[in-house]
Amino acid sequence: MRWTAILYGAVGSAALVAALLIPWLVHSQGSAGVPGWQGLVNPGPVSGAHSFLAGQCEACHVPHKGIEARQCLTCHAATQFTAKASTRFHAEATTCAGCHTEHLGGRVPTRMDHTVLLDGHIWSPPRASPKGAGIAGLDCASCHGVKDPHQGLMGATCAQCHGTETWRIAGSHHPPDSSTQCAECHRPPPSHTMMHFEMVSQRVAGQKARVEQCFACHATDDWNNIRDVGRYDHH
Repeated sequence: MRWTAILYGAVGSAALVAALLIPWLVHSQGSAGVPGWQGLVNPGPVSGAHSFLAGQCEACHVPHKGIEARQCLTCHAATQFTAKASTRFHAEATTCAGCHTEHLGGRVPTRMDHTVLLDGHIWSPPRASPKGAGIAGLDCASCHGVKDPHQGLMGATCAQCHGTETWRIAGSHHPPDSSTQCAECHRPPPSHTMMHFEMVSQRVAGQKARVEQCFACHATDDWNNIRDVGRYDHH
């Protein structure tokens, strides 16, 4: 029994010394100051974009605080986030780690979780409006309106049809090939508003249809699939 107590005491003392010594060495000499330490605490590979930082824990991590935005800005201070509408919202973020998560491998450290946009600790102010509306209250067009695929025909309330996991709409099917309501959702390309429409488009299709009568010339599987002509890429 006495030797067991001595053994337990020795193990406990060693653990206590290690618990005090390892943090001191890591703080004073860096994460590489304790052989094998990085391998024990590394949760996984960094992304390809940050591969040049592999093994340099202190480049991103602040002891006892974790990831701070100032560490990211060491490299990204010159990045023109506000130059594009799709990235302008970054100016309202108070931290980067909410959406950018490392040690998951991959090409870039981006994990777009839209619920993060509702967190008042990360955004100032939270990006949902009106208050309490949750995901449905996000202003989708403020980030995704750079090139509206609906050309303004569907408004800016994206959440009425789209979810945040995928742009695909469950159960949604394109109207049949025989539909004559194309102009309700589709607008003509610039070429159809100029003489090109009469000089080329109508002649290729062999039709005298008006611009809004899309169905007279186009099939629904591909805009360049011209009825009775086949694929003709002329735009």
